[in-house]
Amino acid sequence: MLNKLIVLEFNELTPRLMSQFIDEGVLPSFARLRQESATYVTDAGEDPPHLEPWIQWVTVHNGVPLSRHRVVSLGDANKSAAPSIWDVVSDNGGTVWVCGSMNAAYKGTIKGLVLPDPWSVHVRPNDPELAPYFDFVRSNVLEYTRDRLQLGWRQYLRFAWFMLRHGLSFGTILLAARQLLTERFGKTRWRRATILDRLQFDVFRHYYHKLNPTLSTFFVNSTAHFQHVYWRNFEPAHFALTPTQADQKMYGDAVRYGYRCMDKIVGMVLEMAGDDATIVLATALSQQPCLKYESVGGKIIHKPHAFEPLLRFAGIDPTSCAAEPVMAEEFHLRFSSDIAAEHARARLLELRIGDERVMNAAQNGSSLKAGCGIFHEVRPGAVVLGSGGTTSFESLFYEVDTTKSGMHHRDGMLWIREPRGTTHRVESDRVPLESLAPTFLSLLNIRPASMMKGAVLTDRAMLQPLRRTAP
Repeated sequence: MLNKLIVLEFNELTPRLMSQFIDEGVLPSFARLRQESATYVTDAGEDPPHLEPWIQWVTVHNGVPLSRHRVVSLGDANKSAAPSIWDVVSDNGGTVWVCGSMNAAYKGTIKGLVLPDPWSVHVRPNDPELAPYFDFVRSNVLEYTRDRLQLGWRQYLRFAWFMLRHGLSFGTILLAARQLLTERFGKTRWRRATILDRLQFDVFRHYYHKLNPTLSTFFVNSTAHFQHVYWRNFEPAHFALTPTQADQKMYGDAVRYGYRCMDKIVGMVLEMAGDDATIVLATALSQQPCLKYESVGGKIIHKPHAFEPLLRFAGIDPTSCAAEPVMAEEFHLRFSSDIAAEHARARLLELRIGDERVMNAAQNGSSLKAGCGIFHEVRPGAVVLGSGGTTSFESLFYEVDTTKSGMHHRDGMLWIREPRGTTHRVESDRVPLESLAPTFLSLLNIRPASMMKGAVLTDRAMLQPLRRTAP
């Protein structure tokens, strides 16, 4: 008989901040979960530029390091030959519910449901029933920096109808109403990300009860975003550029607010799971203050108003590629050939303001990962020079109205709470991320796939015979 496992994928939560907030008494559910868990610090095993969540979460899911899975871009997990934990569980007769896991892909027919992350382009939900939710959330996440979203009333209606039939709770309705009300009287739009978390949890809980899955994963990213953007407000003493009093009034508690919102979700998961499932909290990596851009006014991000004008100005036919927004300033350009991608990369790198290069662009076969490479304020009227002439910088790009003040750190958290709780213990040795996938499978009495070479962290492996061996 297979056990049940819930993996809470709370992206980039930081061990030091978690301990601080628990000690402050503002995270009662996290405190309970920690007290009933074996706790570990994980090591992402990579440094920049490969210390990125879309790389580390692939390692968490398939148990192999970057050197073997070779997935370096968000949306490219389907290129990895390694099976993910949900593939192995499904192959062994279990049911899975993958809710928003970052850079997720699945092999063949899956027993259960897969809802990809909102940055996914090449992987769609495996059941069309999830499409109204996936498409709506994806539009909101990819264009979160714009004041107005380009969504039609039909998309809003389809999303609302989906939520009404798939677990929308009265508590979430109240939170959403309160959020919209506060936006009328103050600058609180930044809190919307936590409402998306609650909507996603309502959907997660609905299908958890419907499917009774062997393995379920639940991914949220709002607090990672808050740390990236508002760490300066959380710990201003670390930074040379101190925020204004007005900014502190609005954002001084933003990071702590994110943790408190996630604490509410943890409490609901503990109630939902009861004594039937093992609960795992994993963060893959964490964050720290970002100080490297202080001398130029902090890291300021610029994004294209639209891809077509930028590509045309650079001398690239917009119809020759597919443009896919990713995170922050980055986007992918997918071409039909390596030669076309190489030509486009050269054109983008030619764009200059004086002696300063405007674009970053890295080639991976027939794809480019590109983005504006200027991370400081650009003077009004600045002129961009390209092979085809000149134009103003502001005609191509807009400035995101927040500066980045948190950056990635290799340390992550891993807490394992078995049914009815675990005697709390703290493991001092850092754990490589490659150990997580085989450990998760061992908790389900499933033998890890042959490609998963990491050490199992528990003594529960192979307690019962398998239905069949995983690939």
